This record gives sequence, structure tokens and C-alpha cells, in this order.
Amino acid sequence: MITTSGLTKVYRSRGREITALDGVDLHVREGEVYGVIGQSGAGKSSLIRCVNLLERPTSGTVTVAGQDLTALAGRGPRASRELRRARSRIGMVFQHFNLLSSRTVQENIELPLEILGTAGRARSLKALELLDLVGLADKAKAYPAQLSGGQKQRVGIARALAGDPKVLLSDEATSALDPETTRSILKLLRDLNRQLGLTVLLITHEMDVVKSICDSAALMDKGRIVESGTVSELLATPGSELASALFPVGGEATADDRTVLDITFHGESATQPVISQLARTYTIDVSILGAAIDTVGGLQVGRMRIELPGRYEDNVVPIGFLREQGLQIDVVGAEPVLVKEGAQ
Repeated sequence: MITTSGLTKVYRSRGREITALDGVDLHVREGEVYGVIGQSGAGKSSLIRCVNLLERPTSGTVTVAGQDLTALAGRGPRASRELRRARSRIGMVFQHFNLLSSRTVQENIELPLEILGTAGRARSLKALELLDLVGLADKAKAYPAQLSGGQKQRVGIARALAGDPKVLLSDEATSALDPETTRSILKLLRDLNRQLGLTVLLITHEMDVVKSICDSAALMDKGRIVESGTVSELLATPGSELASALFPVGGEATADDRTVLDITFHGESATQPVISQLARTYTIDVSILGAAIDTVGGLQVGRMRIELPGRYEDNVVPIGFLREQGLQIDVVGAEPVLVKEGAQ
């Protein structure tokens, strides 16, 4: 549904060049919720603004629903009209709501329909329908100053849906909200994704957002995507930075002659007593150094850091047992290469 290829964005200021995007390749499948996460300055906002061409890329292509938007940029009046039509099928939700204080809630939602030339009665009916969809049917005549932050964001989401978009872009839509309101807005976005078949691309710096609603995710750093995939794939990838950040566990070895393992549980394995089975089967003392568990995509997912007595070579069989249970096992520190006896 959304594809960027070799996307770059270079800003020029006072004789300096700042590269915000450096060859970004991104693919968001139709109907999924895709999160892009990274620290401030990673290029997230530039990426999402280039997807709907609020920012013109320096180079590379942006394709949405099979249409190359970059091919329409700056190619004359006809191309400009086509670009406007293409943009009308892409909704955008902003961090700070961007509502007009002089307009009622209903009038704010009608604004993009006015720009599209929709007749007055049709605008009104559509706005009221969207207000009901986002749970604000009783706020049509209210003004933004009379709303809470969460209600303002619901109005922003309703406005973004006015043009019946196939794609919804969310630019840090929950970062200005308290945790409880954030959860309600994320639930609304997930419900809209399912009810309307929306493809949602959101940027965030909050791991809980990715954990709560995202099917896939990408980690950005210094204008590049350094890691991407479905959340389940990332959790099963050894050494994944995103998986470690989603489920952080800590703890250091208590002595040099100890083996420390990070174990990722997902699916049915998350509910099995694997650690107690390991201890009983091999008569070893297992120390739990840290653990984190949560629900992702309706499935329990967790990570645990454990310590086994003895060095790695003393624990090859117990580690093999854990891997046979379908668990992702990462040895903290380099995993030694065992040399067979007699090898030169």
C-alpha cells in the first residue's frame, strides 16, 4: 500500500546541508498498522511528511496505492490536480491537533470537504457520521477550547477520515496525551483499522505504542531504517534492537563461570512452565535475572534473562533443550564456537 524507494531528504540552511532521510526503503502492506520508531532527529517526521508530499523528497520515490506520488510533483497543472486528488485519499493526524478555534467541532471536520467542493448537506451528514464513529456524537456544536486533549485528537482523527482515505498517517498523535487517553486513542486507531480496512502508518518515540497496536515496525536512526519487519519476526530475530527495546530485561552474571541467556517466549510457549522443566530435567539451579511479559497482537509475548551455573560449554545440552521448545535463545556475550576434540 505504501512503498518508498531510495528516499532522501536534504535540508539546506545557511550554507549547510542536513540529511534527514538517507536512502529509506519502506514497505507497508495493505491493511496493517505499521510503526516507525526512533529518537528525536532520527528522521521520522521527515519520512511521514514525504509520504504525502507535504515535504518534497530530494530524491527517491513514494508510491501509495500503486500511484507514484513523486512523479506528480511539479509537473504542471494537470499533475498538480492529480496530486491533490491522491492526497485526499491520505488522512493525516497531527500531534498538536491543528484545530481551528473559531470553528465548531463539526465545522472543523467539514473543512477538508469544503476544500474538495462537497455540497453543504453532504458535508454536514458526513461530519456527523464521523463524529459518531469516533465517539463524539454529542460534541458537534462544541468548540475546541471546550474539549479535553483526547477529545481534540478524536476530532483530528475524524477530520482526517473526511475524504474516505485508504491510508491514515499519524505523526506522534499520542505524545501530548496522558497514558489513559493514549490507550483510548490507540484502541480507536486499531478499531478504525479493522472496521474501515485502513492502512495506518504511525511514527512515535514510545515503545508502548508499537507494542499496543502495531503489526509491523521499523527502527530509524540518523535518517536510515536500521531494522524492520513484523513484530513477531523481530521478536524471533537474534540480537534484534527493537525486540530488546520492546521487552527490556537486565541483569549481569554473578560470576565469571556463569552462562547468561536471554529467552524470548511467544505464542503457546509463553504459557508453558519451561524454566521449571529445565531445572527438574537437568537438576540445575536457574537464576532469573529479569523478565518482561505483555500482550502483542492478542498473544502473550515475553523475554526473560536467566543465569545457569557453569560456562557455555557446560550448558550446551540445557540450551539445546530450550531451543527444542521453540524458544528464541540468545547467549549474552559472544556464543563460543565449540571445537571438536582432535580438531586442528
